[in-house]
Amino acid sequence: MRDLDFTQRFLFDDTDVRGEMVSLGDSYAHVLAKHPYPEPVAQLLGEMLAAASLLVGTLKFDGLLVLQARSSGAVPLLMVECSSNREVRGIARYHASQVEAGAGMRELMPEGVLTLTVDPSEGKRYQGIVALEGATLAECLSGYFANSEQLPTRFWLYADGRMARGLLLQALPADRVKDPEARAANWQHVTTLADTLTAEELLGLDNETVLHRLYHEETVRLFDSQPIHFKCSCSRQRSANALVSLGQHDAEALLEESGGTVVIDCQFCNQRYSFDAADVAQLFAGGGSESPSQTRH
Repeated sequence: MRDLDFTQRFLFDDTDVRGEMVSLGDSYAHVLAKHPYPEPVAQLLGEMLAAASLLVGTLKFDGLLVLQARSSGAVPLLMVECSSNREVRGIARYHASQVEAGAGMRELMPEGVLTLTVDPSEGKRYQGIVALEGATLAECLSGYFANSEQLPTRFWLYADGRMARGLLLQALPADRVKDPEARAANWQHVTTLADTLTAEELLGLDNETVLHRLYHEETVRLFDSQPIHFKCSCSRQRSANALVSLGQHDAEALLEESGGTVVIDCQFCNQRYSFDAADVAQLFAGGGSESPSQTRH
């Protein structure tokens, strides 16, 4: 059975343009299995998963990329994380009564704002913000790059609740083609052809076939694929750290209010971490997060 979760880079040999394609099957299914998302929300979340996976491929860093969208509408929050190791997770918050069948991003997320955060393991954190003014997430991300000082970049994103797919094209610094007019013409040419790509084609065809249909008159080099998988970064230790950050007095008060057991739920994967009085006492005694009690966690 062919792998359904990967990114794959390609280059145009005669122009200063690179591309990346992403396919998410199992990892997308893992994200959707954690919550009962309505179809329009599942589709939008899939597009954001694909976008984050593509964006990680444009960056040379060790760390985490986060896409977070907020709005005043039926979907007040979308959040996706993708690490430099291509580990993805995502979540959506929605008001079920307000989600209409067939609704797109503009209807689901009015007055929306998208925040892109690059959080490297070492070095300075970067954050960019763009209003969700386009009809689709792909339009908004493309507009963000068009209005920034970064390299021109375009996105095509589709998801159907089973597969999430994406295509990215990005102009590179002048190397093969120096003339500005020629560079602009080349960029216009490859993006115009990509605009003919349908959701059915991207969701249903393999990368080689898609690229041949779009660019059979161009010389395109397709590189080896890079695997992607779902992984949640939550842990008992991170939950314990959150308790410790409250301070001992507040943590003990929370323990009392909770009836003797503090339960911390991961919003992304629904994993539950429980801490009783013995656990909390051990944390503040410096004994670590592994439970000393007979209670299973």
